[in-house]
Amino acid sequence: MATKKIDTNNFKTDVLENAKPVVVDFWAEWCGPCKMIAPALEEISNEMPNIEVAKVNIDENPDIAAKFGVRSIPTLMLFKDGKPAAIQVGAQSKSKLVDWIKGAA
Repeated sequence: MATKKIDTNNFKTDVLENAKPVVVDFWAEWCGPCKMIAPALEEISNEMPNIEVAKVNIDENPDIAAKFGVRSIPTLMLFKDGKPAAIQVGAQSKSKLVDWIKGAA
């Protein structure tokens, strides 16, 4: 399953009301580290069917980023049962991201 683009119209249904844990990647086009981890997140979304990976462009959806206190990017938040359960700030290797997700999910 590929990463899913999230905005204010689908955040509630696709993230907060999702039965699966959802990793939300807060990113922006101009962010180099965000671009570095994007391929790893795409692979993770295909390799871990028990979670969903979603992407929120903070420039297009500043209200969502502000609501969850995102101050630097990339910020990854793992949502479980409609609430943030874990936060990872900064670029990490794919293996570290997988370990973080497994530990939090």
